[in-house]
Amino acid sequence: MTPADTTAAIAISDLCKTYAGGKRALDGVSFEVPRGTIFGLLGPNGAGKSTLINILAGLVNKTSGSASIWGFDIDAHPRNAKASIGIVNQEILFDPFFTPVETLEIQAGLYGVPKAQRRSLELLRAVHLEDKANAYARTLSGGMKRRLMVAKAMVHSPPVLVLDEPTAGVDIQLRQQLWDYVRELNAGGVTVVLTTHYLEEAEELCDRIAIINHGRVVANEPTRTLVGRAQEKVVEVTVDRDLTTAPDAPCFQKVEVKGERVLAVTYRKDVANAGDVLGAITAQGLGIVDVTTREADLEDVFLSLVGEPT
Repeated sequence: MTPADTTAAIAISDLCKTYAGGKRALDGVSFEVPRGTIFGLLGPNGAGKSTLINILAGLVNKTSGSASIWGFDIDAHPRNAKASIGIVNQEILFDPFFTPVETLEIQAGLYGVPKAQRRSLELLRAVHLEDKANAYARTLSGGMKRRLMVAKAMVHSPPVLVLDEPTAGVDIQLRQQLWDYVRELNAGGVTVVLTTHYLEEAEELCDRIAIINHGRVVANEPTRTLVGRAQEKVVEVTVDRDLTTAPDAPCFQKVEVKGERVLAVTYRKDVANAGDVLGAITAQGLGIVDVTTREADLEDVFLSLVGEPT
């Protein structure tokens, strides 16, 4: 019953969801998650990301459109579709009176994993919780609970793992451990879908990124291509004398005096280059002492597409 390897890990076509009362959470969403990738699903709060994930999880019914997981349509083959995906939700959900190893054993049982094939201790070791295997889950820290949820999502060895804001409230060290494990899973063939408000994480981890805004896909490209769409670049120039007013030139999109002798000049890469900017400054009689540049990043692209911060 395994589909051909050429199918997408997740395929979504013209997916719509309108809640009672008329709120349209998803408005014709279509994209594919290629197998073997780490795929970023980004968007501001209320964009429709959680609705989309809950539809894939079988927790929310779609209004129209189609979705398949590992080649299994969520309506025609719901059991196989659910067996093909593990989801780590934003909310921390498990019984606080079970130990981590009991939590994983129960979850494996719910998925019909035979006892001989269960990997509870192996999973706890992978998420650095082996020493907490027999502690009550309620005694775990927030970061430990997050990692336990990742292990819980992997008990049935799904080929697709969805991480919905997995590092919210997790400190830097634990976040790095979590990403190391995600990279290991991905290297082992697991396709990972990630939603996060930490855009630098998405830029570093994801092979491809889709951005959703107001229930619609506004971008879906390889990460490097997407970052390359940012046309604005900033050059900070230290000059050889105090500045009373900011110089101006046609190639400057914006100029700001940041200190007595420091100018921050924004220009568009499709209109000018750094040499044009520096030439315009020296043409006004200013000597250049130092130059630093800042490359555009995913945050610049994100804000240009959705028009608001995360």
